[in-house]
Amino acid sequence: MALNPRIEINLSKINYNASQIVKFSHEKGIQIWGVTKGVRANLEVAKSMLSGGVVGLADSRLSNLERLKKLGCPLMLIRIPMLSEIQKVVELVDISLNSELKVIEELNKVAKSMNKVHNVILMIDLGDRREGVLPKDTLKIADKINKLSNIKLVGVGSNLACFRGILPNEYNMMKLMNLVKNIRKEIKIELPIISAGNSSSLPLLINEDYIPIANQLRVGETILLGREVGSGDKFPLTRIDTVKLVAEVIELKDKPTLLRDEESKEELIKNNDKEIIKRGILGIGKQDIVPEGLFPMNQKITIEGASSDHLIVDLSCVENINLGDEIEFRLSYEALLQAMTSPYVNKICYKEEE
Repeated sequence: MALNPRIEINLSKINYNASQIVKFSHEKGIQIWGVTKGVRANLEVAKSMLSGGVVGLADSRLSNLERLKKLGCPLMLIRIPMLSEIQKVVELVDISLNSELKVIEELNKVAKSMNKVHNVILMIDLGDRREGVLPKDTLKIADKINKLSNIKLVGVGSNLACFRGILPNEYNMMKLMNLVKNIRKEIKIELPIISAGNSSSLPLLINEDYIPIANQLRVGETILLGREVGSGDKFPLTRIDTVKLVAEVIELKDKPTLLRDEESKEELIKNNDKEIIKRGILGIGKQDIVPEGLFPMNQKITIEGASSDHLIVDLSCVENINLGDEIEFRLSYEALLQAMTSPYVNKICYKEEE
């Protein structure tokens, strides 16, 4: 029996999703970087993304990028660098996303001491209110970056749908394009990369009338889970049966749902509660997963809640369930990320036989 709880990752389907998204985006003139943070830079998953055609790998943690370095592909740091990690950034990655001039100046100093040129993408806040300079400050900061001796401003970027849920649309993409045109005109630099977003930008490309402004996207969730960020729906061309979480039933009992024995029948009816349910406890909890991001593959199962080490489920409508049985779940991106980070969840990668 496999060790539980566990994450099972179908590498063949990850590869399929990557290849489909790469092909679809390439036809629109867009390069895809594979984002590996959702699987803690698992090397087998990273290889599947690369064989699917992504041009490089992107991650938010330097420890992950250090692990990916052995694959010999271009690497991008997608979280704004800390001042305390500047040396490692210049050593490890080919491109970093930046929004703080002081950090970029420190990158310049370190790059100069190492006789290297470090590539940066200047991030612009288009309304999601996460990282990025404000549009009104973009030209001034871009000009200062361009004057640094060992920094190359290779592009501008944006990040949407990660904090306030602002999705990419034609309006904010056109706003970005106007900023790019202004920088090119005033500073006289090529600025070859427009890194306009993540998986949330892919649905825009489905519209045949839409002319893409981006020529680079950083895609993790839709490759890993096959889903659109905004709606959670399946993205066309992809598979959603890529990853599953398996947890084991460690207690199975018929239990009353009343909070206290003395609660009345009237209160039970008022709360629309059942008197006795077949309640299961699974050996996984909030330390390992985001309970709200788990979706039982058997739709007769209802998740009631979780503590740090236990997931409580209502199994009343499930027949032939026993102690020690395994229950399978699909995951949200947040639940996947946390489960892959937890040392208490086993990870199994496999390829389908052709």
